Amino acid sequence: MGDSESWKERGVALRVFVYIFATHLFAGFVYLLFYVGDHAHK
Repeated sequence: MGDSESWKERGVALRVFVYIFATHLFAGFVYLLFYVGDHAHK
């Protein structure tokens, strides 16, 4: 019984880590778009 509980906790922790990583990746991509757009030759 306790074994499945620890597996569930690890799954939640992994999901949180993946969400945070994906959010930062997306934020970095948006920042890059703004940076490139700001420095583009007009």
